[in-house]
Amino acid sequence: QVQLVQSGGGLVQAGGSLRLSCVVSGSTFSANALGWYRQAPGKQRELVASISSGGSTNYADSVKGRFTISRDNAKNTVYLQMNSLKPEDTAVYYCKVEVNLWRSYWGQGTQVTVSS
Repeated sequence: QVQLVQSGGGLVQAGGSLRLSCVVSGSTFSANALGWYRQAPGKQRELVASISSGGSTNYADSVKGRFTISRDNAKNTVYLQMNSLKPEDTAVYYCKVEVNLWRSYWGQGTQVTVSS
């Protein structure tokens, strides 16, 4: 059974930094694409960043240059380093693993709140 356990997040002032972590178990981690998504109150869940099995990355325009996604295949962990945080980054953040074209799994979500 695939499980994702997130950690990190919390409350930070604008301009600050946070790092989110997501440990994945039960999948062939190194072969999986991974992503971070977020959902703000009243808004749809949106892609923040993704990383392929080969390490190629993709970012939402709103976070380019501020956020970095990375993966450690030895630790089955994907990270999201968030710098220069803005109040509009406030949301619940979710990690996702795509085990194949038809199935993906989500983490439990973690709150990130950026105060102005």
